[in-house]
Amino acid sequence: MDGNTLSSPTPFTPPTTEEDRLAWLRLIRSRRVGPSTFLRLMSEHDSVHDALDALPAIARAAGVADYAPCPADMARREIEAGLKAGARLVMLGMPDYPLPLAAIPDPPPVLWLRGRAQVMARPGVALVGARNASSLGARMTRRLAEGLGYHGYCVVSGLARGIDTVAHGGALKTGTIAVMAGGVDVIYPAENAVLGAAIADQGLLVSEQPVGLQPQARHFPRRNRLIAGLSRAVIVVEAAEGSGSLITARDALDQGREVMAVPGHPMDARAAGCNALLREGARLVRGVEDIIDALNEGSEPPVARPERMATEGSGAKAPPAKAGPGAAVRSGAPGTGSPPDMLTLHRMILDRLGAAPVAEDQLLRDLDLPHPVVAPALLFLELDGRVQRQPGGMLARI
Repeated sequence: MDGNTLSSPTPFTPPTTEEDRLAWLRLIRSRRVGPSTFLRLMSEHDSVHDALDALPAIARAAGVADYAPCPADMARREIEAGLKAGARLVMLGMPDYPLPLAAIPDPPPVLWLRGRAQVMARPGVALVGARNASSLGARMTRRLAEGLGYHGYCVVSGLARGIDTVAHGGALKTGTIAVMAGGVDVIYPAENAVLGAAIADQGLLVSEQPVGLQPQARHFPRRNRLIAGLSRAVIVVEAAEGSGSLITARDALDQGREVMAVPGHPMDARAAGCNALLREGARLVRGVEDIIDALNEGSEPPVARPERMATEGSGAKAPPAKAGPGAAVRSGAPGTGSPPDMLTLHRMILDRLGAAPVAEDQLLRDLDLPHPVVAPALLFLELDGRVQRQPGGMLARI
């Protein structure tokens, strides 16, 4: 049933009563009803209640037997679960619904917001990339996130491992939005639980999915379109060919957003997607200045440059040290303080190395492990032919 695109302005007003809000949620949660079907039904009927009543007949005409809309009790339970989780339900057309998202084709009719909605007042810029981020990619992402925050932008990403994690950590003090593939109360991956709690306290968690829903593979492309929709531009830092980050970039192009990419070494698979975007015309990013220049073409830059937006009039406590940018890079390190086993350490080292050489001292800082722990693993990887030591204390992955 969900297939037609409705790109015209919303032809209806948002709900104003609790009964109408419940009916809206029932309609979008009904089987085979997605955003485009929801908008089409609302444009073709006088009210959301009429649209709900018409659903079974429409389903029968489409060959779907024994169809029933989402039960009212199920929608009530979702609302209760959202309130219990500290989230707020907003609906398309309401004043607090994000305007950039309302302008995309088929915007989500309902959103759950958990955190500080005022971060949406700042223009958004998405930073996305590889889950197995290299050391250089992580450092570049942190630099871009901190720079964008200083210049008055809100960093948007998907709370995944690697680049997403570093982007949120780098922008935590100035404003960041994490778009969830599952419910707004379900932090995925679980290793980002502390970071997710810090974003809920100082930034914003956003989801169009039901509260409590565990994310599945089919949910991530829908999440990616929201990341692009909330942003003026999408910057891809590292991405293999065919990765989800490239889906986000395509969504951004479809929505009329700017697409930019950080170039990478031709022999590093994590750079293949970025280099392909650049070949196809994406703007090249060497630093935050390139992003700011592109965003400011023909428009005024944001005025506010708060150094600690999270503390402005909110009384919010600082996040635990584990949730900061340093912890964000250590997605593979154990949180107990004990050294990882040798196989885990090999994976951690290889994940942070690429074809572009990295200083051994920088690798130790990224791993947050002492040299006596890392040195035997490096020697093994050198002898195994997977790491090459270069002049000047530099290391590269073969």
